[in-house]
Formats: sequence, C-alpha cells, structure tokens
Amino acid sequence: MNPLDCLFKPRSVALVGASADEGRPGCVVFRNLRAFRGRFYPVNPHRTEIDGVPVYASVCDLPETVDLSVILRPAPEVPELLAAHAGKARCAAIVSAGFAETGSESLQREVVRLGRELGIRLLGPNCLGVFSPYQRLDTLFLPRERLKRPKKGNAAVVSQSGALLLCLLEALAFSGRGVSWGINYGNAADIDAADIYDYLAEERGTGVVISYLESVADGRRFVAAAERLAERKPLLILKAGKGESGQRAACSHTGRLAGKYEVFSSIMRQSGIREVSDFEELLDAGHALAVQRPSRGNRIGIVTNAGGLGVLAADECARHGIELPPLPEAVRQRLHENLPPFYSVANPIDLTGQVRDVEYLTALDSIRDEYDGFLVIAHTGVIGLSLRLAELLSAFRAVSGKPLVAHLTSGGITGGLAGRLEKAGIPVYPSPERAVRGLRLLLNNGEAPWG
Repeated sequence: MNPLDCLFKPRSVALVGASADEGRPGCVVFRNLRAFRGRFYPVNPHRTEIDGVPVYASVCDLPETVDLSVILRPAPEVPELLAAHAGKARCAAIVSAGFAETGSESLQREVVRLGRELGIRLLGPNCLGVFSPYQRLDTLFLPRERLKRPKKGNAAVVSQSGALLLCLLEALAFSGRGVSWGINYGNAADIDAADIYDYLAEERGTGVVISYLESVADGRRFVAAAERLAERKPLLILKAGKGESGQRAACSHTGRLAGKYEVFSSIMRQSGIREVSDFEELLDAGHALAVQRPSRGNRIGIVTNAGGLGVLAADECARHGIELPPLPEAVRQRLHENLPPFYSVANPIDLTGQVRDVEYLTALDSIRDEYDGFLVIAHTGVIGLSLRLAELLSAFRAVSGKPLVAHLTSGGITGGLAGRLEKAGIPVYPSPERAVRGLRLLLNNGEAPWG
C-alpha cells in the first residue's frame, strides 16, 4: 500500500467546514462529495444534518479515522482544527488560503509542525485538492454547472496553480478527453510535486502526466522524481516564472521563490524531461501522448486534400525542426500509377478536392516505410469523403505502428469523423499548426523513453 493512497484513493473523507449555505464554498464541496464512493463525514459544530446527511460537531466525534480530511475554514482557525485531527485523519487537504502566499509564513510553519507531530500528511495549504472521476472524489469548490468536469481517462493533471488546474480540466472536458486525476497542491508546505510524481509513476490508471509548475523547494529531489516518472510514462512540464516579473508573480502566488528559469530549463534538457512552451502545447502534446507512443525518429509525411493547409503544416514543421523529406523517386512513380495524374505527389501529398476515402490509404501505404510519423489533413466538405475514412486511417495506424494525427476542417462530416478518429486513438486538432505541435512530442529523435 502506498502511503499517499489516503489522498489519492481514500476510503473515507471528512469535510471540515461543510455548509448548507449555497453561497459558501463549503456547500459546493459538500454537494460534490456526496457522490464520493466511500464514506463521507461532514463536520460543522452548528449543524446536525445537511440535506439529510448527518453532520458531526468535530472531527473528534467521527466514528473512524478517516483517510482524508478536507479543511475549508479561515486560515487562523486551521492550527486548532488540525490539532483536533490527532488520531482521526491520515491526510488533510487544506483548501484555505491566507498562509505563506500572503506573508503569513509563521502560520504555515505552525501547520507543517502540527502535521509532522501528528503524523498527518498535508496537501496545500491554498489548494483545491483532488479530483478523480474514478473515485468520484471532487474537492473543487466550483459547482458543476460553473465548471464542466472531464470524464474518465488516463491523463493525470498536476498543477501548482488552482486556476490553471481548473482551466486544464475544463479544456479537457470540452474536448471530450478524460483524466485519471486532477491535483492542485498549492503552497506545497508538505506534499509537493515530487511526492505526486512518485505516486503517479506507480499508479496503473495513469498513462501520461501533464504538469504546471511555478517553483521548486528541493531541486535535486524534484529532478530525481521527475526522472523516475519520465522513465516510465510521458511527463510534460509547463514552467511558469520564466522572466523576472513572472518570478515575482510566482512568489506572491504560492509564497515560494521560482528560481532562475534558465537553470531549470537546462536541467530538464539534461535529464531528458520534456518541457512545453505554453498552455496550448501542454494540452496538445498531452492529447497525443495519452493515446500514442513516440516514434524513434523525426521525419514526417503529410497527406492532405487542401494544399494551403499542407503548406501551413510544412511551415510549422520548419519552425520546430521537424524533417519533411521529399518522396523517393520510386515512391513518386508508384503514386503516379495509383492516383489521378493531377494529384501532387510531393511531401505534402495533395490529393485535391476530388479525393476519395480510399486514396488517403493508398497514399499512406505508399509512404509507410519512408517516415517516422504522419499528419493527415482533410477538408471534410468534399463529396468523396465519408465516415469510412476513420476506419481506413485506424487500419493504417495499426499496421504501421507509427504516430498518426489529424486536422479536420470545420463543417461537413467533421463532428462524426472526429469522434470516430478519437475513439480509434488518433488525435484530432483544430488547426494544422496545432496538429504538428502535437505530433512533435511523438517524435523523439531516437530517444523515446517510454518504449
């Protein structure tokens, strides 16, 4: 049993600060936790029940030692409330703000001291806690009608910032993608990114980890944990606080110094840990790595029926150092024999607006052995394309064993086709540039650490 199972897979949860007042976060979290699969104990000294659920006056009155206690009370009350958890909780998520991030370092130190003295692991303070659709565990204090939650999936989202966690979860939800965990650790007074990475490295339900990071307290420990995780699963890190003003903002956000970005970035490269440049790339790369594994190379082939979009994709390849080699003469000859003479057999291959479904497969089969990954671009409004294209592309990917991503234009049969491609494990992106950036993380230049 992992010591952090009490946080990630609790069998029992207490909510200190449960409320019946719809205007309070304690009411939102109470309603979210009612769906929790385990035992749930609301705590409020002024209530005996909320919506028919029995409420306990104190954690001292709980009928068992809970795995996780969620504390949602003003910061000055937290030390006394935490002290009452002696023998009653294994882990506590302190949602409350008003600690080191506001200059109250002594209050945060007192909470950490109490946690260590009582043997209680602490998440936070100043955090949103944990979201898991598998456990039906949801400590986020935003109601579901205000924040769409993602479905079950294999991507874990780890964020030092609560707001960034919410943005990532909502973006994943609206794109129809799922998560295994959503974790915000806030000030990281005790449990930090390294602890979470170590846990996720062993956790079977997680296939890829996307992480937003502002600061690190123990650099050596963080790098060691990130390396261990990256040896087993894709780990993508978006580091904020790159410039001087960003570092100041990071410090005021969590109360921790961000450190010199150039040093951090250099260490990440030396350790083989993939760093992404922005929020969009974090989502796009995570999308690709959640369903496919990298190819050992850097050469891609593009097949399109919209020449201009192929050119945009080629430009993006050049910006990222992705190779787009021309077709060998033997391949060009084979394509000329099997496709109409007015199709452009270069790289990108332009099948024009007169394309038929099967011609995408003809083109891809012809270049299968020439490239390490493939980008398919389809304008879905043309009459020769149908939902069968998804079946053909899926069959090609299964045979080739190489990365394949797609960009579909809006309209036409795009909705249905995109759904089928995603179900088949082929990521669909809203622009050719984003498709290239997603594919880029599936091209590791012979250094794929995840097999």
